[in-house]
Amino acid sequence: MLSRLFAPTVKVSAHCDLPCGVYDPAQARIEAESVKAIQDKMAGNDDPHFQARATTIKEERAELAKHHVSVLWSDYFKPPHFEKYPELHQLVNDTLKALSAAKGSKDPATGQKALDHIAQIDKIFWETKQAA
Repeated sequence: MLSRLFAPTVKVSAHCDLPCGVYDPAQARIEAESVKAIQDKMAGNDDPHFQARATTIKEERAELAKHHVSVLWSDYFKPPHFEKYPELHQLVNDTLKALSAAKGSKDPATGQKALDHIAQIDKIFWETKQAA
C-alpha cells in the first residue's frame, strides 16, 4: 500500500542530466581564449616570474577547457548525435589533444588550433539544440 502511495505518478525523461540549457561549448571556448591570450602575452614578456605565473594559469585554463569539452562529450551528446555527426568522436578527441598541446606550449598557434576545434564542436552543438 505504501509503495503505491510513494510511487511516481508521472514518468519523465530528459535528453541530458538536467533540462537543456546547462551545457554550452562557450565555457570551453572562453577558457581556450584565455589560453591563447596568455600565449600571446608570454611572447612579449621575458620576465621569468611573469613566465612562471603565466604558465601556471595557462595550464589551469587548458585543463578547464578540456573538462568542459569532456562534459559535453560524455553528458550532452547522445547516440543520435553521434549517428548524425559520425565525425564527432574524432573531433572531440582532436580537440582534447589540441588543448593538451596548447597547455604545454607557448606558441599561440596551438591555442588557435584548439579554438578552431572548439568552434566545430560549437557548430554541431547548436545544430543539435535547434533540432531538439
